[in-house]
Amino acid sequence: MPPSVDPTAPIGYDQAAVEAWIAANIAELTPPLKWTRLEGGHSNLTYLIEGTLGRLAVIRRPPMGELLPKAHDMAREWALISALGKTAVPVPRALGFCADTSVTGAMFYVMSHVNGHPLYSAADAQRYAPLQLRQEIAHSFIDVLAELHSIDPDSVGLGELGKKDDYIGRQLKTWYRSWTASIAGAQLDDARAHDLQKYLLEHVPEQGPARIVHGDYGLHNTLVGPDGRIAAVVDWEISTLGDPLADLAYALNQWAEPGDPPSVRGVPPTSLPGWPTRKELAERYAARTGRDLRLLDYYVGFNRWKSAAIVHGVYARYLEGKKSTVGVDLPALKAQILRSLEQAEAAVDRLQRQA
Repeated sequence: MPPSVDPTAPIGYDQAAVEAWIAANIAELTPPLKWTRLEGGHSNLTYLIEGTLGRLAVIRRPPMGELLPKAHDMAREWALISALGKTAVPVPRALGFCADTSVTGAMFYVMSHVNGHPLYSAADAQRYAPLQLRQEIAHSFIDVLAELHSIDPDSVGLGELGKKDDYIGRQLKTWYRSWTASIAGAQLDDARAHDLQKYLLEHVPEQGPARIVHGDYGLHNTLVGPDGRIAAVVDWEISTLGDPLADLAYALNQWAEPGDPPSVRGVPPTSLPGWPTRKELAERYAARTGRDLRLLDYYVGFNRWKSAAIVHGVYARYLEGKKSTVGVDLPALKAQILRSLEQAEAAVDRLQRQA
């Protein structure tokens, strides 16, 4: 008869082994611990843990199963929050990193608990971002990104985080390979994907000094504090070195406005009244960094195109049966691909008109 499984045990963690490791390595946490699953975070297994003295922390490890080689990189996240903890960029405090996969089957790390909430949806904004705080939140959001992009990565020990040159060119080639490789599986091709890649590759702006780019900076990856300030930036697993304007454009692309077409992924938090516009955020960023944003639409178009390629690959894996489609809205995914290409084309059209 198989042994019974405790339904309250944390998924992906050998609770006894992990708590023994914490007892030996993190003085401020005293096991036994209370474990509470936290949602979000790119499917990484993330738990709030509470020690016997009431101290709170957060533990994170990759999801179960086979992973892509560079996906769910806990060592990268640990390196970033450790380094950025010494700067003005708000991150959780790094408490402990375990590289020994024999403890629980994967690397994991522990960071401080931060009093704040991510905003994934309009419902989150209504709960955690009251109308009178929305401008303050938005200003803090863009100021934190400007602060991140002001840091010389070499000065904080992150100079080897990634290649420093030709960030856009390398991304265009990587995600174009993904698009072409996924055409058969997705049963979907679109001439705009090819035409846009060619145009963008031929018109890559000159890149200035490489900066740390978060890669997925949005209100969903920040913790908004009760005072309307960004209390911490989280989910650094795909961060690298590159062109900061690509990071800015990505953040602006996520910043929905009330007049935008309906999102295919639910109701975004910034579609509610009271938030500054994308234009206002871009102007604030330019004022704080001194960067020239005349070619911002290039980066907007690049990110829209890249998003189409990423979702195209995911869509292909679903249709090929490589990922479970339970609860997945496949028509919405397809619509997202086509919408992203349409938005990329519109950004390039704006860019060409101003030339």
